[in-house]
Amino acid sequence: MIRDAASQRQVDAADPRTSTWLSANAGSGKTRVLTDRVARLLLEKVSPQNILCLTYTKAAAAEMQNRLFKRLGNWAMMADDALRADLTTLGVDRAIDDQQLREARTLFARAIETPGGLKIQTIHSFCAGVLRRFPLEAQVSPQFREMEDRAAELLRAEVLDEMIAGPDAPLVREILHHFTGAELADLTAEVANKRDAFAHGIPRDALCARFGLSPTTTADDLTADLLSQANLDTIHALAKICAKGSATEKKAAAVLDKVSQNAPGNLRDLALLESVFLFGGSAKSPFGAKIGSFPTKGTRETHAALIEDLEPIMLGVQDAREDRLALNALERSIALYKFGAAFVPAYEQRKLLMGALDFDDLIRKAKALLTDRDVAQWVLFRLDGGIDHVLVDEAQDTSPTQWAVIEQLTQEFASGEGAHPDRERTVFVVGDKKQSIYSFQGADPTAFDDMKVHFRDAHHAVDKPFEVTSLDHSFRSSQAILSVVDATFTGERAAGMDDTLNHIAFKENMPGRVDLWPVIEKPATEEPRNWFDPVDLPSETDHTVLMANRIAAQIKRMIADETIPEEIEHSGTYNRRPITEGDFLVLVQRRSELFSEIIRACKSAGLKIAGADRLRVGAELAVKDLAALLNFLALPEDDLSLAAALRSPLFGWSEQDLFTLAHHRPEKGYLWPALRDSAHSETLAVLRDLRKEADFLRPYDLIERILTRHDGRRKLLARLGPEAEDGIDALLSQALAYESTGVPSLTGFLSWMETDDLEVKRQMDAQGDRIRVMTVHGSKGLEAPIVILPDTAKRRVDVKDELLPADDLIVWKSTAAESGAAMQEIRNEFVTKQQRERMRLLYVAMTRAEKWLIVGAAGEVGEGDESWYNIVAEGMATRGDTGLKIDDMEVRRVAHMDWEVGELIVPTTPVATSVVTPSFGPIPELTITKTLSPSEFDGAKVMPGDPADHDGDAAKLRGTLIHKLLEYLPEIPKAERKAIGHRLIEQGDPDIVDAVITLLDEPHLAHLWDSNALSEVDVTAHIDGIGRIHGTIDRLIVNETQVLAVDYKSNHTVPSDTSKTPMGILRQMAAYFAALRQIYPDHDITVGILWTQNGQLDLLSPELLHETLKGISIS
Repeated sequence: MIRDAASQRQVDAADPRTSTWLSANAGSGKTRVLTDRVARLLLEKVSPQNILCLTYTKAAAAEMQNRLFKRLGNWAMMADDALRADLTTLGVDRAIDDQQLREARTLFARAIETPGGLKIQTIHSFCAGVLRRFPLEAQVSPQFREMEDRAAELLRAEVLDEMIAGPDAPLVREILHHFTGAELADLTAEVANKRDAFAHGIPRDALCARFGLSPTTTADDLTADLLSQANLDTIHALAKICAKGSATEKKAAAVLDKVSQNAPGNLRDLALLESVFLFGGSAKSPFGAKIGSFPTKGTRETHAALIEDLEPIMLGVQDAREDRLALNALERSIALYKFGAAFVPAYEQRKLLMGALDFDDLIRKAKALLTDRDVAQWVLFRLDGGIDHVLVDEAQDTSPTQWAVIEQLTQEFASGEGAHPDRERTVFVVGDKKQSIYSFQGADPTAFDDMKVHFRDAHHAVDKPFEVTSLDHSFRSSQAILSVVDATFTGERAAGMDDTLNHIAFKENMPGRVDLWPVIEKPATEEPRNWFDPVDLPSETDHTVLMANRIAAQIKRMIADETIPEEIEHSGTYNRRPITEGDFLVLVQRRSELFSEIIRACKSAGLKIAGADRLRVGAELAVKDLAALLNFLALPEDDLSLAAALRSPLFGWSEQDLFTLAHHRPEKGYLWPALRDSAHSETLAVLRDLRKEADFLRPYDLIERILTRHDGRRKLLARLGPEAEDGIDALLSQALAYESTGVPSLTGFLSWMETDDLEVKRQMDAQGDRIRVMTVHGSKGLEAPIVILPDTAKRRVDVKDELLPADDLIVWKSTAAESGAAMQEIRNEFVTKQQRERMRLLYVAMTRAEKWLIVGAAGEVGEGDESWYNIVAEGMATRGDTGLKIDDMEVRRVAHMDWEVGELIVPTTPVATSVVTPSFGPIPELTITKTLSPSEFDGAKVMPGDPADHDGDAAKLRGTLIHKLLEYLPEIPKAERKAIGHRLIEQGDPDIVDAVITLLDEPHLAHLWDSNALSEVDVTAHIDGIGRIHGTIDRLIVNETQVLAVDYKSNHTVPSDTSKTPMGILRQMAAYFAALRQIYPDHDITVGILWTQNGQLDLLSPELLHETLKGISIS
């Protein structure tokens, strides 16, 4: 089979018989190569459980698995010729017989059903599985749980609090003495992330060498001579003189007065003297002594002798500055190591007690397990025996620690048993160093190169083949875009990437464009604001607002007027189609003001937009509205929260409504009492219901009550749009997460959320026909026909990390002003790495585009490489860009092929199937009808003059005991009835037992005590005109044609005939009669009353019962 060069490269890389290191350009189909290789491994009869695919994200793992299973599933259903052709295209280079076709069709079932299955997972998931499989060897709990970032942050805060309150408090105080950052939590997070550095004591000698100091150097050595008593006296004499001098001298005097009065001085004194005696860093002579410039000329002439003594001190301060900065950096770093040496073990111990591991622990402990000499060989034997092929995706984002795990897994592949010729074992690594943009998660592009050399040398050492190859063809982008990319990243701009960028467009006939919009300058002055405008609202003339409006306007114009080329069924020829919102991907460097303004402008223009790619849960408007309502429920006196809730979509009050309520309340009164006295009945009903339940419902249930029972979800989405759904769902998830941490409460949940900075990532690859706006980091792996890069202005690379790497050490960053040469070198190394990563970030951004790349900038672009805008502009210039006018813009463009190619094809809009969406509003309130008891119907229950009228409680007790005996004694042999009867009513009148036994012995009642009779039978039915009744029939006898129901009555006075039966009893029996007719419609129903006083059995006529039933009224 003859293939094109690009496809042949892919086929060669997917050859499962050779270990391969593959460098793949953006859009070159590396995921396809990886899935092809797995498919070919399966075709080579490799068991699925012997294959391990490691990916960077869960989404990538899911995509890879879906692609593979789709292919294998298609094979299972393909006809012979089609399957044979597909296998040949895949790269199977041998004759394919019927047996091989049958085997290919079974691969889908094998991949799913094989025990252990096909392992396609992130390295964190894999390491977690290893630790759960070998918990004893790894010294972890078998039931360990994985800590989320939120839980880890809270735990670090607890550990820090314990240190402050315990014997380690001096270490914390020393840290605070040196700390210059914003949040101590950020420092503890970095210490935890670099915990291995603090496990081996304080490397004082190494730190001294790194800062250019002798290991024996101390602060006293530096200050002993320079800050001698004589020199200190001279300094304070000068301070007194300056205090009477010029304004500048008076300021200097105030600083000099803070210097120690008596020897020996200290490093702080030197810092104070530097601020007075030395020029600043921006002077012609940076940090040089102010000899001849300070003090003023008049003071120098008046006090010449003092100045003669002062000038050597000033020169000494100048000379000592570098050593002072180095000593200060040394002290800071030593303080850091002391703190880390206490903090890290305490943090680890707390996690151990909780049975928890954070994400870094999963990798670290798996690495420790696989490198532990005592158990590593056993673990590797168990794992190695099950893994013959390791495939690593997105290798450029793999950290050195993660590489160490992979190295241990594959160490036998090129040595020992793994090199045995009858057991083929391979490693496949694919990545692109140019796309390594996750250094903040530990990724190191230098490790990518180091591991390539490691695997190559290991294989060559045992004469095993190891292919190092690349994929240069892009199946995604037009030649116009790729040519600008190659021209942009040259020389120093390509440092940290491959030596030479070489991108080849696979679709060489695909038209393409790269446009450079003119810069929107930052306004020289800001227009006046209205007093009622929010303080963080940018003005209409702000450069970010203007850029956002430009983007929205241009997208709208392009949708209305422009077309875009569309390939005709992979033929290499093109027609055109209209542009839609789904064609656009807008990428920014960070979620700044510009990010939110673009979303706002697109919404205002009526464009369909997917919203932000990441949501900060606490910052979402829907979450803020819900939190305001929850805060009020927790504290009704919280007027601000109640006001915010009332103005929210949950209640929809106007500003005037709220003002009226607040303005007319009593002086010093709260809003809630005023609201209770107002006429807002609907609002009050909701708030009263929620307040009634707030103390009894868990946070999740309370929020769900707001959202569902009180229609909050629908109201919020109607006002804020469908993207608010993600924030609402994230809040509910956080409520569940909080409830799992301990005893839940509303106030506890609100406190928990206040310190939460949770971000939720939205899946932007499945947003339909909508504009996507996201960061470049979030766009990794995505693509779009049109990509807009508006955030390309000048941006300074800041050293945000507190802890910086310095060879094998960790040093605590000093401020820029306090950084000596050694520290500045460390800072510069860090900045250089960050600048190179920013170049790689630009590469990722540019290569997301398929056909049209648009670059713009708002603000200052600086000069040269200070901004992405200048860098791209220079690359475009080398490709011969041309000018054109679009609306009021002078645009530069690089184009390839004819954009207006072919004919315009307007896709037919599919008719959407009508779908009735479920309603998540409140369900209709159920009307629950009260169930009635026949024994409680109105009417007399006794005859006039019956003693029960006068001794109701005693009569009821007697009746209860008789019912109990008649329920149980009929089943008891006659000889035992009396004894058992007395035991059944130990507290009752013993004569009752004799009376009941007499009843049981009456011949005319014998049919009632038949063994087939039922006692205490519950019946229920709905009777027209009455409702649902539920009662208990004392004795029920049912045969094939008849039903007899008898109720016991213990009245003292018995009616002489049935017509004189008390009406309450008749009504009860009439209800039973009606119920039994429904239950037994084919039987003759008879109901009767057994008067226990004399054994009289009255059977009631149907006519009497019908008449009685008509007279029943329910009060």
